Amino acid sequence: MGEAHHQSVQDLASSLGALPPEFVRPEHERPAATTFRGGAAAPDTPVIDMSDPGCGARIADAAREWGLFQIVNHGVPSSAIAELQRVGRAFFDLPREEKARHAAMDPSSGKIEGYGTTLRLDDDLEGKKKTWNEFLFHVVAPPEKVDHGAWPRSPAGYREANEAYCRHVQRLARELFGHLSLGLGLAEGAMKEAFGGRGGMVFLQKINFYPPCPQPELALGVAPHTDMSTLTLLVPNEVPGLQVFKDGHWYDAKYVPDALIVHIGDQIEIFSNGAYKAVLHRTTVNKEKTRMSWPVFVEPPGELVVGPHPQLVTEENPAKFKAKKYKEYQHCKINKLPM
Repeated sequence: MGEAHHQSVQDLASSLGALPPEFVRPEHERPAATTFRGGAAAPDTPVIDMSDPGCGARIADAAREWGLFQIVNHGVPSSAIAELQRVGRAFFDLPREEKARHAAMDPSSGKIEGYGTTLRLDDDLEGKKKTWNEFLFHVVAPPEKVDHGAWPRSPAGYREANEAYCRHVQRLARELFGHLSLGLGLAEGAMKEAFGGRGGMVFLQKINFYPPCPQPELALGVAPHTDMSTLTLLVPNEVPGLQVFKDGHWYDAKYVPDALIVHIGDQIEIFSNGAYKAVLHRTTVNKEKTRMSWPVFVEPPGELVVGPHPQLVTEENPAKFKAKKYKEYQHCKINKLPM
């Protein structure tokens, strides 16, 4: 391994004048060349007020049209979000050696929790092009699936902040599942039950850290992808960077203070038999500022079989997806195998 692989992206950010070639995307993937620049004509991602009595219909519409929307008045206290962000920032402010104690990302051994930097991936799935980010990843619920050994022991308050925030997200996810079920003409509890019910769903907390990049127009923080999960609920910091693919264009998702960003994932697209769409998205980076985000991925248990809901499959609208265990779906997607 070369010396660069013992560095973090943060180390590189502070020492480089130009972007190393392994980070330079092919021209057709570069944000400068592919982002929609229509000015005022660019459509904005939907922003939905959860206190509005008509919010359910707007959520369903956004899931059909965009696969992504931002929610305000969502009931998650701003103090809980601020504390989640405080401890996350404090972790990434730690010396590299301290963070590396949590460098447990070793997918080959099945260990996906802990701290990681894409510089440690010698041969990723993107033609050996690397993305400009670091991350921390761990399960936050249910309790029997949590491994606190993968959680940072520093800063103080990290565990409490993440557990408190997760309780709010669990409530919010159930509420969103209800609106999305009703939007398909199903019973309010249909989606929640299909994904494992109240105690079965798995909640994974991730922190994405994108330090300043010397040539952001050539790089990506995260390459284009859809999330494998049911839903992803994401807290951004104030530095924009999320982009959404719609109607053949990449659009910026504007920063909305106090909003949470909701991504529709693959499992909801499958459950809805394609009525709702999993959002294709990517992340750009910034020359001067650090971008951070805190997504929570809501997943079914691995043994659970997910397929189109029977009421959404008819002779006129046959099943578009095969039903399979979630863990099998994960394996196929990660290894780019046929679905």
